[in-house]
Amino acid sequence: QVQLVESGGGLVQPGGSLRLSCAASGFTFSSYSMSWYRQAPGKERESVAFITSGGGSTNYAASVKGRFTISRDNAKNTMYLQMNSLKPEDTAVYYCKGRLWGTEYWGQGTQVTVSS
Repeated sequence: QVQLVESGGGLVQPGGSLRLSCAASGFTFSSYSMSWYRQAPGKERESVAFITSGGGSTNYAASVKGRFTISRDNAKNTMYLQMNSLKPEDTAVYYCKGRLWGTEYWGQGTQVTVSS
């Protein structure tokens, strides 16, 4: 059974931090590039961060550069998103995605709410 399971979401105040995790199973995690996406109310799903299969290269949406860090631990089949200096505009459902050539896998999403 292929699974990507996000965790770590919740309610935080502006300026706070969260670390999201994405646990993978049922496929060769170390062969897949990984991404975090998010979808805010009334908006389209957008790419937040990307990391190559070996973790050697990353990129970020301009809106999160300098605040978020994507990483992965292939030995644990887990990918992370460290989110610092959170803003209300970061409020969204965050999704984990794995990709290899024509194959994509998606997680179920985890809610992040940034509010005072």
